[in-house]
Amino acid sequence: MSARSTALPSGFAKLGWSNLAAQLSEQISLAAAPLVAVLLLGASAAEAGFLQTMQTLPFLLLALPAGVLADRMARRRLMASSEALRAASLMAALVLLESGNLDLTLLAALGFIGAIGTVCYSVAAPALLPSMVPRHQLAEANRWLELARSTAYAGGPALGGAIVGWAGAPFAFVVATVLSLLAVVLLSKLPDNAPAPHPRRHLLREVSDGARFVLAHPLLRPILITAVFFNASWFVLQAIYVAYAIQNLGLTATGVGITLGIYGGGMIFGALLAPRLMQRLSLGTTIVLGPLAGLLAAVVMLATLWLPSGIVAGASFFLFGAGPIVWTITTTTLRQAVTPLAMLGRVSALVMTATFGARPIGAALGALVAARYDVGACLALSAMGFVIQLLVIVTSQVPRLEELPEGEAEVRT
Repeated sequence: MSARSTALPSGFAKLGWSNLAAQLSEQISLAAAPLVAVLLLGASAAEAGFLQTMQTLPFLLLALPAGVLADRMARRRLMASSEALRAASLMAALVLLESGNLDLTLLAALGFIGAIGTVCYSVAAPALLPSMVPRHQLAEANRWLELARSTAYAGGPALGGAIVGWAGAPFAFVVATVLSLLAVVLLSKLPDNAPAPHPRRHLLREVSDGARFVLAHPLLRPILITAVFFNASWFVLQAIYVAYAIQNLGLTATGVGITLGIYGGGMIFGALLAPRLMQRLSLGTTIVLGPLAGLLAAVVMLATLWLPSGIVAGASFFLFGAGPIVWTITTTTLRQAVTPLAMLGRVSALVMTATFGARPIGAALGALVAARYDVGACLALSAMGFVIQLLVIVTSQVPRLEELPEGEAEVRT
């Protein structure tokens, strides 16, 4: 990462390494939690779906207040304190697991608390970036942040599954906690970059300003709707995948971690390929590649009903990672370019609420459909959602974008 980061402002390297540590911590713990639930606590597919729902619910409930905080206080400080909260939840899970007092309800509750930290960090990071990086370097900075996230997605699940399988679940929580604390230390070395003082208004009024901006914008609105359908459909699949992989595909804990890690490998591939795609294709075409890859991936996963193979599932996860990471890089850069700096926290929070908030809805749907019908119905429902998200984006103005438009964002260099 450092080789390419030297052209960017010096403070960006600390943000990048902090992001990598935080993302690795999250992915290891997210991989360990459902394995603990299924292998140690005997959770069913529906109960695993409940766990996924609780681990993603803060994105729906708390992202908007977090966005207001990100526009009111020093974003670095918000990120550091939220990451410390996640570290505390991981340590609590470790103590309960070691003492034999951990059950599914406590595991879900601690997952909920840890996700609060993830929400605040994820809202504040894209809002902080334009105050650290000049406008013309936003795409490159976003690419490095997403490459770090991709590396975490590639290594975290495989490492989490391997640690649980080889050294036991407690050690997985130890590693995740240490990484989370490392992220806190790195964040503490960044300048505060506190937003300029402005009159405090009612929380709902500030939130509504961001909502009106996004929903009225001809480019941001279809991107938001596409992301909602993508994330809901993705988590219909995620809610049942661990149980499906173990019970139907015959994978071990390590095998599950490997297939999830292939998703991160796809993200790394997409992040490395993104600059070449953005040079050769128009911005709008590059953006559409993500939803298209998502649909192809869903179809491949659906095929495992007839070809129950970890290799086929891994191919699906590779596609799920490769295309959508290009989407994330390009759409985040577009959002940062067209959004006023003072509103970036709220706009990022609205995007997170609508997109990440769709995840517990998708996870709940997956759990309900699995309990009422079977996992095959979940995979079919997921594929239908990916058809819709592709239709939304290709019928909008976004595919006609040739390059990054001139926006309203005020960028401090």
